[in-house]
Amino acid sequence: MASVDLFAGIPVTDHERAVDWYTRLLGEPPSFLPNDIEAVWELADHRYVFTELLPEHAGHARHTLFVDDLDGWVDAIADRGIEAATSETYDNGVRKVTYRDPDGNEIGFGGESAAA
Repeated sequence: MASVDLFAGIPVTDHERAVDWYTRLLGEPPSFLPNDIEAVWELADHRYVFTELLPEHAGHARHTLFVDDLDGWVDAIADRGIEAATSETYDNGVRKVTYRDPDGNEIGFGGESAAA
């Protein structure tokens, strides 16, 4: 399979507010700012999320990041002042914690149960 870079877009209504919120959610400032209306965070090699000023589309993004240490992520995000909107555990033990940005975009973090 060929190498693939993934850029997952998140439309927002306010660029500066989004940069602040996603910096707090992800725990670091953007990896780069390609222009005046976008901010990009590299989550892992060749895997990015980006915000883009697109008010007419804001609030419709839904992304889930599967992480090794879900509790660590959730605790760190709470320490940075962001509380989860929902938290659920599926029948197979997988857990998902969802956050909503100021525009209503959903960013979930998933992980296996602590018992797994």
